[in-house]
Amino acid sequence: MRVRLALGISLLATGLLAGAFGYGAANLVPTFDAVPQDMRFAFHAELMKINGITVQGTMVVSFLSAAVLAFLAHGRARAMAAAASALTFASFLITRFGNVPINGRIKRWAVEGPEPDTAELLGRWELFNDARTISAVAAFALLCLLALRSSGERAQSGRASSELTQSGTA
Repeated sequence: MRVRLALGISLLATGLLAGAFGYGAANLVPTFDAVPQDMRFAFHAELMKINGITVQGTMVVSFLSAAVLAFLAHGRARAMAAAASALTFASFLITRFGNVPINGRIKRWAVEGPEPDTAELLGRWELFNDARTISAVAAFALLCLLALRSSGERAQSGRASSELTQSGTA
C-alpha cells in the first residue's frame, strides 16, 4: 500500500512538473520571444513571483516522493525510481543555479531596462529551461514506465507481487 501511494504521489507531482515545464517551453518561451522586450520582462518578473513558490514546491514533492519510492521498491524498480528522483533533483539544481539568478536580472531589467548582455543571458535562460524540461519529462517517463511495468506484472501473475511491491525479498 505504501509503495502504491508513493508511486501515485510521485507520478502526480512529477507529471505536474513535467507539464508545467513542457507548457512553458512550448508556449511561454515562444511568446516571450514574440513580444517586445519590456513586455517580456514585466510579464516574466510577475510570473516568477508565483512560479517560484509553485514550481519549486512541486520539485520538492516530486523529488521526495520518488526517493521514498526508491527506498521502498526493489531491484530494477528501485533503480528506476532513484533515477527519477535524481532527475527531478537535477531539475531543481538547474532551476536554482541556472534560471533563478537570471530571473533576478530580468526583474531589474523590467524596472531599469536591459543590459548590454541581455540577449546572451536570455539565450542561457532558455538553455537552462530546456535542460530542466528534459530532466523533468525524463523523470516522469521513468515513473510512467515503472507504473506500467508494475501493473503489467500484476496482471500477468494474477497477484500483486513484483519488484515494486515485494516486501522483505530481493
